[in-house]
Amino acid sequence: MTEDTSPPPVSPTSPPCHATRWRIATIVCVILLAIAAATGMSMMEQFKAQLIHMQTKLKSTPQIKYVAVLLDDKQQPAQLITFDPLDGYVQIQRLNDVKEGQEDSMQLWALDSEGRPLSLGVITTKIKTAQLPASDKMLSQATALAVSVENKGGVEPGRAPRLPYLFAGALIRKAL
Repeated sequence: MTEDTSPPPVSPTSPPCHATRWRIATIVCVILLAIAAATGMSMMEQFKAQLIHMQTKLKSTPQIKYVAVLLDDKQQPAQLITFDPLDGYVQIQRLNDVKEGQEDSMQLWALDSEGRPLSLGVITTKIKTAQLPASDKMLSQATALAVSVENKGGVEPGRAPRLPYLFAGALIRKAL
């Protein structure tokens, strides 16, 4: 037997080049990075849009600074009073069915620590929820709110309200 010492036969095709695999891997990585960058940018834009939406919603939501529940003579809730300084209105919500007479008006008063009244205005007749223009300055010295029954149109400026008050309650300044 003779030993064959000739070199192995050379195949007509050469072994695959590793450079081709690296090029394909690089292209795939670049495509994945581009997709990741586009996704990141999209998520950032969505986050910005949500932030703007929430800021707008926060600005449109009332920021109540003062609140009072006025009680009747039986100590039952009669009116809920709130004040939003950004809105500039005192909002009055009737909680009972007491209505003023044909020739009467209900008038809202801010009372300071000594009980001196400051008129905040006449409450609109027979409306469940009403608003009166007011300012933070008007309410800052008040410790209580009260409602009196007055002749149609309310008390003339400089005059005191009729007593006793129909409804009264403490004015509470909310912590901000």
